[in-house]
Amino acid sequence: MTETSVQKRVLITGGASGIGRLLAVRFADAGWPVIVWDINKGLLDTLEAEGNTLITPMLCDITDREEVYKKADEVQKTFGALDILINNAGIVSGKPLLQTSDAEIEATIQVNLLSLFWVTKAFLPAMVSRKSGHLVTIASAAGLVGVKGLVDYSATKFAAVGFNESLRMEYGGREAGIATTVVCPFFIDTGMFRGVKTRFPLLLPIMQPEYVADKIVRAVKRKKKILILPFFVRTLFILRLFPLSFFDRVAGFFGINRSMDQFTGRKGGETVK
Repeated sequence: MTETSVQKRVLITGGASGIGRLLAVRFADAGWPVIVWDINKGLLDTLEAEGNTLITPMLCDITDREEVYKKADEVQKTFGALDILINNAGIVSGKPLLQTSDAEIEATIQVNLLSLFWVTKAFLPAMVSRKSGHLVTIASAAGLVGVKGLVDYSATKFAAVGFNESLRMEYGGREAGIATTVVCPFFIDTGMFRGVKTRFPLLLPIMQPEYVADKIVRAVKRKKKILILPFFVRTLFILRLFPLSFFDRVAGFFGINRSMDQFTGRKGGETVK
């Protein structure tokens, strides 16, 4: 049996819609049991009604530290230790800083950043004890370059990239046996970033969620350390070597700081990717 064909137990936060939901279905189709955490009961009920016996929906508010620890304990007592944890849940306000309320900023930090600590701390000890596990952080290309209209979001995604890198340094050695993967995609057409625009769609396309989900699943199965989508985003690392004035002009030329001008976002108050 190959490495990728071995059955793994997966938990996905924000897994009842968007990329999280697609990941849940794809892992279940591969025969891997998946536990989906989400705050949206209606979406969880819909997922459960589909009858996929390998997907277990669970209501959990990942911004509530004590609830996370309690639900994580239930998961591990019922299903055993996780093999793969995918921190996927995220929200976006999509406004200039001075138009973003204090409550919106706090919510973004709680969902996109603080939850990473609570959820990871809840499941990591068992992985360390077994010397086996895989931590996946869904960050963003906005965690590699600051974007106008995404100050709070970019700040949390820069932090998510650093969170993953530090975990890799702490637990990524052979002795610890913990794999880490960070995913940094450009805008995805899930509705979360409805209205965003790209000046050069051939180089920086608004990507289809099915395509991104397939890439993530493949990266996880291969234990790839970093996944950046599309490939052109990798040029950021080269551009960082130049003076900031040049970097800013290039970012402006490619329309990065105009991408949010027509942003409307997801309707109906949904808060996950």
